[in-house]
Amino acid sequence: MKKFYIALLSSALLSIIVLGWLIDAFSQNTHAPLDEFSMQSKMIAGFSKQLTTLPPAQRSNYVTKLANDFSLPLTYKLNDTLALSSALLMQMQTHGGLILEGEQGFHMLYSNQALSPYHLSMRLDNSFEAEQRDDIILTLLFYAGLCVFMGFIIYPLAKRLSVLNEAAKKFASGDVKTRIKVSHFTYIKDVELTFNRMASQIEKLVAENKLMASSLSHDIRTPIACLRFGLDAAIDSNDMPKVKQYLTRMENDLDHMESMLKSYLAFATLEQNANRLTYSATHMRSYFEDILAQLSPKLDSHKLSVQLNSSNDVIYADLHWLARAVTNLINNACDFALQHIYVSATVNEQHIIITVEDDGPGIAAENFSKVFSPFFRENNHRNRADKSYGLGLAIVEKVADWHHGRVYAGKSKQLGGACFTLKIAQQHPSVK
Repeated sequence: MKKFYIALLSSALLSIIVLGWLIDAFSQNTHAPLDEFSMQSKMIAGFSKQLTTLPPAQRSNYVTKLANDFSLPLTYKLNDTLALSSALLMQMQTHGGLILEGEQGFHMLYSNQALSPYHLSMRLDNSFEAEQRDDIILTLLFYAGLCVFMGFIIYPLAKRLSVLNEAAKKFASGDVKTRIKVSHFTYIKDVELTFNRMASQIEKLVAENKLMASSLSHDIRTPIACLRFGLDAAIDSNDMPKVKQYLTRMENDLDHMESMLKSYLAFATLEQNANRLTYSATHMRSYFEDILAQLSPKLDSHKLSVQLNSSNDVIYADLHWLARAVTNLINNACDFALQHIYVSATVNEQHIIITVEDDGPGIAAENFSKVFSPFFRENNHRNRADKSYGLGLAIVEKVADWHHGRVYAGKSKQLGGACFTLKIAQQHPSVK
């Protein structure tokens, strides 16, 4: 919007300067360069000189002849016919005479010692109304031109707002794939980009909710069927040890359902944490050593060895969610590794790069991008406990996105199994 304000202000100033100059030039061209009163003053002074050469008795007839010959409203009268003060009567004898304004226009009065006690009077046309009309026309032209200039500036804004409005209507009607094609010549580029980001986020959330509902309805059928089978068997059986056995299985199925529901609900509310990150600084090596210490029981139970290669640089991130992402990656490696896991962490000026590799069966190349989709599980790679709901790597991708980074899957060159690379932006304490 700053671009729009600058363009609007610049166009307003430019239009005022250009239009003012054009109107001023037009006004100067439409007015005579000579002063109209000055010309009339010279005329009446010349007539008075001619009158002084004539006898007083012939002057009145001569003035009448001059008025007829030149079509001028010229009269010759006594000074006593004027209701003027002595000062104004004296002013009639000055160079240029006396000019009075009346309802019918301007009157020029002129006299001198040779004409006294008479004076010449000439009525001039009143040009005030014509000039007033010209001023009104010029004013209207000025504001019309200003409106045209403003129109050139505001029209692109109105057009882009119309595009934004249409996109919002389509999006509201259910077309979540609607996006605005951002133009380089728009005043609201930030608004359009924000709309596209919002639309992408909502589309992603809608897709995840649909996928979660579908996956939940599919995955919950098995424990429900087991519960139904166990309940029917327990009702029909008269053998109390078997009834107890059925109840124990039903309890396990309920635990499985409870775990599943907790995982799904936790993932459904995960996006609420996107704007609640708390950044803090720590030394990287000790940070990863603490994570591995927390996971040591699982590593020991699976008889896995872990090699950590990390510097002790200071990193700045949301340490809780970063640990959650790293833990998920290592847990995933524990589920598939045979003997060895390799963890490395490096820092450069712009990124924190974390890799987790294992010597397991790896991931099919066509599934490198699919493994981060919620609820995705490779059919031929069931983990040891079979308690995965396909959400661990999806959470890693969200944490990476929150930290303005990405996570990649590939093949480990060192161990031959899967390799996951988490790359997030290296923040600084003054930037969040």
